[in-house]
Amino acid sequence: MPASGKSTISNELAVLNNAVLFDTDTYIEKKQQLKISEIFNKFGENTFREYERNALKEIVKNENVIVATGGGLPCLYDNMQLMNKVGKTIYLKVSAETLQKRLLKDKNIRPLIKEKSEHEILDYLKATIKKREVFYRQANFIINAEKSIKEQISIINYLTEKT
Repeated sequence: MPASGKSTISNELAVLNNAVLFDTDTYIEKKQQLKISEIFNKFGENTFREYERNALKEIVKNENVIVATGGGLPCLYDNMQLMNKVGKTIYLKVSAETLQKRLLKDKNIRPLIKEKSEHEILDYLKATIKKREVFYRQANFIINAEKSIKEQISIINYLTEKT
C-alpha cells in the first residue's frame, strides 16, 4: 500500500545486502521523463499500470536487486506470480488508520487521494486494502510494518536467510 514504508525498507535492505535498488515509480519517471502524477493526469491510470508492468519485466532481468513496487503493481496482470518466480516477495502490512496518518503528510503528490477529504482517504484505504489483500497475501513473507524500521529489517533478514 502507499506509505507502507516500501521505499525506506527497500533502501535499507539494498544497502545491507549490497544490492541494487530499483523503485518502479522512479524507474518509470526516468524512462517516461514525467512525474507519476503527470502520467496519471495526461494518460490515466491504465497507461500507468502498463508502464508499471513493462518496468517490472525490465527490472527483473537484473541480478542482485531489491525492487520497491507501487502499491497496485502486484494486483494486475501476473505481476505477483512473476515476482514470486524470480525472487522473494514481502508484504509490508499496515492498518488503514496508520496509512492515512502517513499519507496526509504528502497528500498533494499522491494522485489517487489528492482530491479526497480525510474521511474519504480512510474509506479509500480500507476499500483498497480489502481489494488488494488477496494479491498481497501471495507474498512469500508478511511483515508487520507498524513495527520500527530496525525491527522490520531484522525480521526480514532473518526470514530471507532461512529460505
